[in-house]
Amino acid sequence: MQKVYNKILSVTGNVITVKAEGVSYEELAEISISRGKSLAQVIKLDRDIVSLQVFAGSQGISTNDEVRFLGNPMRVTFSDDMLGRIFNGSGIPRDKGPSLSENMIEIAGPSVNPAKRIIPRNMIRTNIPMIDVFNSLVVSQKLPIFSVSGEPYNELLARIALQAEVDMIILGGIGLKYDQYMYFKNTLEEGGALSRSIFFIHTASDPIVEGLMVPDLCLAVAEKFALNGKNVLVLLTDMTNFADALKEIAITMEQVPSNRGYPGDLYSQLAARYEKAVDFDDAGSVTVLAVTTMPGDDVTHPVPDNTGYITEGQFYLRNGRIEPFGSLSRLKQQVNDKTRDDHRAIMDGMIQLYAQYNETEEKRAMGFRMSDWDKKLLKYGKLFEDRMMNLKVNISLEEALDRGWETLAECFTPDETGFRTELVKKFWPKSVQNEVEKKDQPSGETDKDAKETDAVSESEETSADKKNTTEPSEEDAETGQIKETEAESGEPVKKPSASKKKKPKKEKRGKRPKKS
Repeated sequence: MQKVYNKILSVTGNVITVKAEGVSYEELAEISISRGKSLAQVIKLDRDIVSLQVFAGSQGISTNDEVRFLGNPMRVTFSDDMLGRIFNGSGIPRDKGPSLSENMIEIAGPSVNPAKRIIPRNMIRTNIPMIDVFNSLVVSQKLPIFSVSGEPYNELLARIALQAEVDMIILGGIGLKYDQYMYFKNTLEEGGALSRSIFFIHTASDPIVEGLMVPDLCLAVAEKFALNGKNVLVLLTDMTNFADALKEIAITMEQVPSNRGYPGDLYSQLAARYEKAVDFDDAGSVTVLAVTTMPGDDVTHPVPDNTGYITEGQFYLRNGRIEPFGSLSRLKQQVNDKTRDDHRAIMDGMIQLYAQYNETEEKRAMGFRMSDWDKKLLKYGKLFEDRMMNLKVNISLEEALDRGWETLAECFTPDETGFRTELVKKFWPKSVQNEVEKKDQPSGETDKDAKETDAVSESEETSADKKNTTEPSEEDAETGQIKETEAESGEPVKKPSASKKKKPKKEKRGKRPKKS
């Protein structure tokens, strides 16, 4: 039986208080106001004083409006008809399509029992070298993308949505600008990926409370599809907006603020969402990739700081590319030994050489003279940034590994790279090395000239050897005379040592005449 109350005690921001009994935490309520009906959710219970969070905002609500408790928590529909559809932060269609009300499931449920999880063992290919080669994305992994405002993180998410080898994509947008929302919609529609995607979009003009529901809606639907055997990739942007919504509600509820005004349970709120990532045995999986913007590029900000303790690594997006230093996938070792024999060697070796390139750049900036090795590193660093770090590069993992070997061969010899001999014999591109050696020859010198020069030098060496053979030195002549004397007398003759050679007598100087 639904309970109805006609008295609202107070209205503070987006929170109203009602005196009611028999109400449960997170239960939904429907408020009848002059402009229609609005949903609210119980967020605090203090004996018979109930605080509700109004999804559409409290504007237009009076103390005499009717509040009807529905007796169930927030729910969302679940069916294959959701594919290709776009919903708002309350689960209501915003694409002007028909509403879906069958197979309703509860949101914000508990995380999956760890005993039912399996060890991650499969890789999600994205055709982005900085992810596939150097920090592989693994099924059931939870990873944030740390960035700042103005970086192309939404463009990166759109590319991953188009190219990731998964069964379906669920995109959750929190506080998006309208043009950002349209960018996702148009990009996936043009790329043919909208038919395997579900959108839950909260724009900056929507009530801020709805933004809190977006991650829960995405993850509840993703978990249900995963139990049905689907590999689901959940893309969230931006989790900092989600944390800011928590902060605003906490201030409205007069909670004691923690670090920089955020609620004390910020870590628990973030962990409850990220821990939904799971790989079910004999079923599907849920993988979470979420953008977290860092105000002022400050990694010690409470949101990225708490996120780093929850997730299994992170990507740093700076200057329009994924930085190799700081970016980390803690589960990559579970999969990169199953791709190709040279995957780990290329991953470690190229990053090590790129680190040396950065040191060389610092030396050059300080005016140091560049050695031949430094010049090789400078050439390598530029090629590495253009061929690997550029987000416009769209190649498979195998092509990226081959391109890595080509880049190394253009800049170094096999001995300079430090790779194992068996890998060099198997993967080192000989054609590239030959072309580099030809380029290193002087421009006016051809192969014919080089052969003629070698022939001339060989003839000169031969003539010099003959001359040395036919013309004995003084020491050889002296040695020959000694041998002849030994043969005549039958007794060995000692060779005079250099120390006992007679010195030439000095001429005696005349005495100075005496002075008169």
